[in-house]
Amino acid sequence: MTTQTAIGIRRPQAIAGVRRRQPKGWWRTAAIALIALVINLPLLNAIYTSLKTDAAIGISPFSVVGGFNLDHYATVLSGSRYNFPAYLLNSAQLSIGTVILVLIIAIPASYAIVRTGFGGRWLLEAITSLRLVPAMFFAVPFFLIFTGLGIYDTVFGLVLADTFVQLPLALLIICGSLRDIPIEIEEASSIDGAGTYRTMFSVVLPLLAPALVAVGIIVFVFAWSDYLFAVILSASGAVPVTVGAAFFVTSAGIQWGNLAAVTVISVIIPLCFAFIAQRYLVRGLSAGAIK
Repeated sequence: MTTQTAIGIRRPQAIAGVRRRQPKGWWRTAAIALIALVINLPLLNAIYTSLKTDAAIGISPFSVVGGFNLDHYATVLSGSRYNFPAYLLNSAQLSIGTVILVLIIAIPASYAIVRTGFGGRWLLEAITSLRLVPAMFFAVPFFLIFTGLGIYDTVFGLVLADTFVQLPLALLIICGSLRDIPIEIEEASSIDGAGTYRTMFSVVLPLLAPALVAVGIIVFVFAWSDYLFAVILSASGAVPVTVGAAFFVTSAGIQWGNLAAVTVISVIIPLCFAFIAQRYLVRGLSAGAIK
């Protein structure tokens, strides 16, 4: 009887407590949604502008004359005014090439720094300190070097420049993840007869997959959105999307509809790439955080 009475008394209190907590959770969700809306207002405005006609854009930012259409996207993708498909291809080659080259350099370098103590503590600190130097500091030297080597206005030259800038961050992430892997796993592999390279590629790399995916996403997005090196180290043959979008700002006026369509296309590609691999991004960035 006592137990039933106690249960009977506590149950309404528990239900009331749940009901009292529900409004707080609703307001929290509404606040997060409002913040997300404000943060994404520029992208939403670009989507809205890209679907409007030139007449509607000229009247008012909020007016819609003749409804919505995809004329600006057709103009941009057809390449009738500017060779935007070629700029899109250059950006894809630049981003993918930078990711591949960064990983090729960062993986063995991180393994040598963490496992063999190559360079001691100063090497990683010296490399990562380059991240604090403004990118503009390297722009003029890169221009002179690349012009002398004959790789100016090439995608390969842009890949080299972006690799130099993104490599310190890649080393930080991969070294942090590598320190979380127990050394006993590699020792067991060496006892079984595996050499250093076999251990690194067959044992360590699968365990580093989240960190490598995180590095790939970050480097891809940064290389895709690079403007400084792209505008200085390209003229016509290696122009990426970030520089090509500026061509819609002419002396006769700004082509707002086409510019908005270019913006939406150039943002959606890395956004989808990051959304697909977001769980690996979180795991990779959080590696080594406890230590």
